[in-house]
Amino acid sequence: MSYIVLSRKYRPKSFNEIVGQEHIVNTLVNAIQTNRVAHAYLFAGPRGVGKTSMARILSKALNCQTGPTDVPCNKCSTCESIRNGNDIDVLEIDGASNRGIDEIRSIRQNVGYAPAISRYKIYIIDEVHMLTKEAFNAILKTLEEPPGHVKFIFATTSPNRVPDTVQSRCQRFDFKNISVPDISNRLAQICKTENILVGEGVLQTIAKYAMGGLRDSESILDQLTSFCHEKITLRDIYDILGVVSEGEIASLIDSFINKNPELAVNIFHEITENGKDVDGLIDQLLLYIHDLLLVSICSKGSGLIETISRDINL
Repeated sequence: MSYIVLSRKYRPKSFNEIVGQEHIVNTLVNAIQTNRVAHAYLFAGPRGVGKTSMARILSKALNCQTGPTDVPCNKCSTCESIRNGNDIDVLEIDGASNRGIDEIRSIRQNVGYAPAISRYKIYIIDEVHMLTKEAFNAILKTLEEPPGHVKFIFATTSPNRVPDTVQSRCQRFDFKNISVPDISNRLAQICKTENILVGEGVLQTIAKYAMGGLRDSESILDQLTSFCHEKITLRDIYDILGVVSEGEIASLIDSFINKNPELAVNIFHEITENGKDVDGLIDQLLLYIHDLLLVSICSKGSGLIETISRDINL
């Protein structure tokens, strides 16, 4: 049996498994319970935060054989086919590779036909901002007055590139970056299930470098699991990601504060000799200084500090 990467294996299957997007989950669940589901949605936000997963779960909720329900069974043939991506009434379209007017005309011709099996015919268009201007114009009328059996779900990482005329015909939901605690808690659940041993601070560090993306954090954990035969340590993370350790960053900052250019040059030389990326080093320095400022103003207990795991003495 082929290996399934963690990001696919632990992809959310129901609303209660979505991490960090409670405001959207609550709205969609209430819409389903009160029979107020819109005909078109626009899911906007950074990569890896749950837009496509939410679209699939919403599709299952609407077409589940026990539904419409806010708790899809994930057992019926409809839920299974949507999860596997081969449901004939739920069509996932990549907007980057199907961006022309011909593809949209095909959709316009097909929306008039009733669903083959399910309750609704649902079109999920990922990276919808990649559609051409002509394609957007071609779908406007269909979006404004779609048949009752049709739902559209658009997903995009660049909502500013989606025309206002399209956005005004959709209910827009803005997905946010997922917090470090939420990501690390999710990774801890995965590690427990997969029997992955991790050292202190490892999951928090992975979550930090994922920059708010749960999928990215799961990919990093997957890579570390292949790299490490036993327990994953912070040193393993620094080696895999090619980033500078927190101790080296702190030493470099201390050399600046103490006006010791010779020490700063030596630390910088050692970092670059180990093949670390200079642009990444600058980003880490900025993050560290940002957190130092927050600590000096608000104290560590304020809840604003997520990137520094060790004690800081100012």
